[in-house]
Amino acid sequence: MNQLQNGRFVSIEQMTNQYLDTSGKKKRTNVSQATDVTFRQILEEKQAGTAELRFSKHANERLASRNIRLSTEQRERLEDGVDKASRKGIRDSLVMVDNMAFIVNVTNRTVITAVGDGDDKIFTNIDGAIIT
Repeated sequence: MNQLQNGRFVSIEQMTNQYLDTSGKKKRTNVSQATDVTFRQILEEKQAGTAELRFSKHANERLASRNIRLSTEQRERLEDGVDKASRKGIRDSLVMVDNMAFIVNVTNRTVITAVGDGDDKIFTNIDGAIIT
């Protein structure tokens, strides 16, 4: 049943049968690199690796010119706000942390710009807002 056609499995069922027994537990294969890592574990590791929040060049310039400094706790709240926006399906979000506003491209986890206390507070092209 585990016939290969042109070096590939013919169906997903055949591939599943190659690596799982009838109880649903993973079989050991003769491949030297076989592990007991699940797809979910691999996915979570990959997502965690891309989860770091980045700041665009423009955002870094705004932070410097507006003398905006983020404490560790504020940065964690900003990242938490981006995570919440992502779970809600927001693509471009306003994230408020104390008296600071950040426009974030949630899909790329990139802060686009930052606004401090004394700046104009007009925000366009966002599809959601998070206040932390």
